[in-house]
Amino acid sequence: MAADVYQHLHNILDFGKHIMKQFLGENYVHHGDVVKLPLDFLKSLCLKVQSERPESRCEKEMDVSGYAMCLPNLTRLQTFPFVEHRPIFCIEIKPKCGFIPSSAYITKEVKKKVCRFCMHQHLKAAKGKWKRISKYCPLDLFSGHKQRMHFALMSLLQESQNNLKIFKNGELIYGCRDDQEYLSDLNELACQLKPFFFPSNGLIGGPQCPKTILKELINVLTSTLLSTSPDTGRPANMKPIPVSQGRNYCEASHFCTEYLQSGKHKMESAGLPKGCILYKMLQAQMLDMLDIEGLHPLYRRVEKYLEECPEERSTLLLDGPYDETFFERLKDLSLEDDGSVEYAVTKIQQYRVAMTAKDCSIMIALSPTVQEECFDSRPLIKASRSSFMYSVSILDLDLKPYENIPYQYKRDSKIVNHYLKSIQPQEEPSTSLIFPESEDCTLLLHQV
Repeated sequence: MAADVYQHLHNILDFGKHIMKQFLGENYVHHGDVVKLPLDFLKSLCLKVQSERPESRCEKEMDVSGYAMCLPNLTRLQTFPFVEHRPIFCIEIKPKCGFIPSSAYITKEVKKKVCRFCMHQHLKAAKGKWKRISKYCPLDLFSGHKQRMHFALMSLLQESQNNLKIFKNGELIYGCRDDQEYLSDLNELACQLKPFFFPSNGLIGGPQCPKTILKELINVLTSTLLSTSPDTGRPANMKPIPVSQGRNYCEASHFCTEYLQSGKHKMESAGLPKGCILYKMLQAQMLDMLDIEGLHPLYRRVEKYLEECPEERSTLLLDGPYDETFFERLKDLSLEDDGSVEYAVTKIQQYRVAMTAKDCSIMIALSPTVQEECFDSRPLIKASRSSFMYSVSILDLDLKPYENIPYQYKRDSKIVNHYLKSIQPQEEPSTSLIFPESEDCTLLLHQV
């Protein structure tokens, strides 16, 4: 059991180190080490943190096998550790899937118009997971269009759910508090951030103060997300995946609805700079070229093969190792199905990498610079009255399990069907008010 846990943890680290680093770049992916811990320490740790865990995770037992991953604290600056004595705040964003699929295997047309996140919001609200539907749409954030990106980030601040958290000196100060009024939370957040953006206290005040500070924050976040890194990440011999020829906006996006209603019939997209983290993340996400509907039959093909030849599982690399051989297989972007198990496995592995990229988080750590300092070689982001050293890192890069594919297939159908039912009354007025289904309708012809 302990040996299995040890191998599993090593696989997670190897996947980040050898696979995701190739897609996202050396500067953004920070891997750790597997360490052995005393069992008494782990048991006491479990008891200590139980009260701090989110309610949804309290039923899940913590692993006490004796092995753990030691990872860097990504709420701190990763590029300049020697400035650790300075105040640092960090924003964690879980952007989710930034494109609308265009696969020929999609059976419900709505999936080619409305993004997965916006559809899923309706199901989450109906189940009571969140009280309100968020106005955030990932396609707005991934658009590269500054106005849309600002709207997306403000929507995340107003309804953070588990897609945005803010840390100050490593401690959570904002996010994941659905039970509280966001307005008072935002005012409190603005007070916490004021010294970062307006170091001279007397420069800003009054009722517009929180709004001004939050605008500064959003401007800085947008600039950081669009900043490019010299680290190319993806190998030059792997072709970039062309962005879908379909929509560059989601029909359910609140920004796009207002924008199109204002008389602008075409939603322009500025596009993302190729070296920025959102572009790299989107490229990895778009390895999901078939959609789960096209992938599920391939999963069944592999399962049938494994029933007949279970000893072949290790040859197919379904459980690692995650090395150069595994990465080479991901480079085949062909969609010509020759009916082979090899083709099915390649598409499955690409889908698993894409799902990892759809579910990971971006950590943006910012530390204010002192005016007298001169940093020629270090990247700086400027606000109107201050400037920041920054580092961008990616969190949660463990490969999504092969065994999860049937669950993903069922969940996809559930999300889409619930969304179609929830929007039906607004889009298609029922005729039952005219002719109730339970009553017979007789047509009477009168002589003229």
